[in-house]
Amino acid sequence: MTGKNEGRDVMEAEASAIQLAGKRMGPTFEEALDVLEKTEGKVIVTGLGKSGHVGRKMAATFCSTGTRAVFLHATEAVHGDLGVYAPEDPTILISKSGTTVELLNLIPAMRRQRSPIIGILGNLNSPLAREVDHVLDASVPSEADPLGIVPTASFVVTAALGDALASSLMRRRGFTEEDYALVHPAGQLGRNLILTVAELMHKTEEVAVCSPEASLKELVIAMTERPVGAACVVDGERLIGIITDGDLRRALEKDVDIRELRASELMMSNPVTISPESKIGLAVRLMEERESQIAVLPVQSSDGSLLGLLRLHDVYQPHEG
Repeated sequence: MTGKNEGRDVMEAEASAIQLAGKRMGPTFEEALDVLEKTEGKVIVTGLGKSGHVGRKMAATFCSTGTRAVFLHATEAVHGDLGVYAPEDPTILISKSGTTVELLNLIPAMRRQRSPIIGILGNLNSPLAREVDHVLDASVPSEADPLGIVPTASFVVTAALGDALASSLMRRRGFTEEDYALVHPAGQLGRNLILTVAELMHKTEEVAVCSPEASLKELVIAMTERPVGAACVVDGERLIGIITDGDLRRALEKDVDIRELRASELMMSNPVTISPESKIGLAVRLMEERESQIAVLPVQSSDGSLLGLLRLHDVYQPHEG
């Protein structure tokens, strides 16, 4: 129990530090946003130690949300990595103490590049605070660890300020889900936003299809020949129901003469369907965000004709197209 209380104390201390930092945000934050928004180049993020770690995360967040950014290692910078700069690229400089010598030594080189410098600093009365153009206050009353010296609260406050900058830039630039998907094409979120049902579905000729009068034997044969997890029941070309593998198993468990069963007695009438032009993100929601999840989704045209079947399994498989 003690461990749980101690862990909660750490999280509450960090949450409180973020809240305090949020209350301190004022015109300087808007000024920093203006600098980042108007740049036609890229944002350089730099720091050392834990500040460097959070800086790498910050640069990655910028890149994934529509703001070009790179992380510059403050030590490697003077050994050639300053070549990453183009004139007027803004810099976000991160330091808890505000006295990091390696960062102070970089200021003249940044000035030669005409770089606007934004400092995310834990000490507003520090040498770095006097050197930068815009200061964001990342100070904390105390760190959250037992010794009060490990970058814990200060780390999450700095990360939160980076998130606030990135998220605010997204809003200013009208960054959309579609924009996000373009830079995340390999992730599931990107797949959900980019791919359509038509690109992943099994077409009608690959799906078990039967009439309402089909016998259980005919149904089993059709589902064995085309094993996609379900059979679609049609009247002509119009979808009227679906029978899943689970429906078959449940039918066999019943004390009935299965030889007399027909597809119309086994099917789920008026099943949930989707159109081929829909994004697969919608398909996932239709299958998963329900009290009883489903793993197959018939694909239907606007006139009710069956076009194919989409499986949840296919949604989460790498796309080869």
